[in-house]
Amino acid sequence: MAETLPKTPSFDLAGRRAVVTGAGRGIGLAAAAALAEAGAAVTLAARTTEEIEAAASAIRGAGGIAEAQALDVGDLAAVGRFFGESPAFHVLVNNAGTNRPGPMTEATEADFDAVIGLNVKAAFFVAQACAKQMIAEGVAGSLIHMGSQMGHVGGVNRSLYCASKWALEGMNKAFALDLAESRIRSNIIAPTFIETPMTRPFFADKAFLHSVMQKIKLGRIGQVEDLMGAVRFLASDASGLMTGSSIVVDGGWTAD
Repeated sequence: MAETLPKTPSFDLAGRRAVVTGAGRGIGLAAAAALAEAGAAVTLAARTTEEIEAAASAIRGAGGIAEAQALDVGDLAAVGRFFGESPAFHVLVNNAGTNRPGPMTEATEADFDAVIGLNVKAAFFVAQACAKQMIAEGVAGSLIHMGSQMGHVGGVNRSLYCASKWALEGMNKAFALDLAESRIRSNIIAPTFIETPMTRPFFADKAFLHSVMQKIKLGRIGQVEDLMGAVRFLASDASGLMTGSSIVVDGGWTAD
């Protein structure tokens, strides 16, 4: 009698609805493109309407399903309205974030509020609003939070950013426990330095670039494409038993 082989769970996202915050460029745009390529209908959300409309148009031009939604994730009332008035999403990529690098001795209250407010507070309430609508409609799915290798280690001039990304790691584990009964998974992607419009100016500093390259063992700065497979994996049935975890995409930074 022939052996019955196991079948790889599907990476296909056809028929699923996804939303990506901070989706106008960089990592957010790459995440949206990855989900659309897998068949999801993607809503690109960000404050800058022109950017997300152009991005959504590009995805549609490539054969995907995409729409733009102007949304300031720091406006919690607007976040609640958006998710409450939308059909439940199957996938959230909780990507909007910021950084104000500098020595901890020079960080101001305004710096603290900006970084923690967006990277922690807004991320928490975006996830909450998305999950509440999923639960209300009985929709199972996947919350994907964009963390950082700096949520696993420390970094010079990164005290506020590290604080925010370590907080996100803890939140993610608690989300996983709270939402498991509703069949909603919660996981993090934790990249190393990725070349984006936000990070590109940092690399003009040759000393900074050298310090980064010494730590990335694979010998190159990350590109947004390096994260697209992880996004698709966590959004799909292929990661069906994975929750409360963090996928570190860091070129070996945290290995030593």
